[in-house]
Amino acid sequence: MFATPEQFAAANKANVETVLGLANSAFAGAERLAALNLNVARTLLQDTVANAKYLMGAKDAQELATLQASLAQPAIEKMVGYSRSVYEIATQTQEEVSKALESRFAELNSVVGSALDNAVKSAPAGSDVAVAAVKSALAAANSAYDSMTKAARQVAELAEANVSAATDATVKAMNAATTSAPAPKAAKKAA
Repeated sequence: MFATPEQFAAANKANVETVLGLANSAFAGAERLAALNLNVARTLLQDTVANAKYLMGAKDAQELATLQASLAQPAIEKMVGYSRSVYEIATQTQEEVSKALESRFAELNSVVGSALDNAVKSAPAGSDVAVAAVKSALAAANSAYDSMTKAARQVAELAEANVSAATDATVKAMNAATTSAPAPKAAKKAA
């Protein structure tokens, strides 16, 4: 496929650069996810301590239940925010990897097409059928790749819409539950 050592070296260099780019994208995503997790853990610890102090100030069971209910909403909102952040990091990392792979596939396709054109020029007479078959196979592979890429994008868009709808529904349900829940009744004292 490669006519000269220079072309072979250039292809190898491009492959190494692609792999390094993919590795950098993966490490950047992992780094962002680790930073998010550390921040969430720190915030969770601080909130837990603050909430425990807040709940310890309750004077009776009814006030304790009311205080617990008031703490549920912010916790749910933080959980939903965390889920969205994780999803965004994963989606952005996946997009970066997809773009790199698509670019590399386009370059490879160009190289194969160029090599095929060069082969046609030096092919013996009567090999038109074989060349046409290879070109047809290449076109079919490109079409299949395009179809898979479009399907993957549609799945990603659908997943994003579902995640968004689910998180919105969770927040709305939690809001409705905390605002419409009846106040707990005080426990009857034994006589």
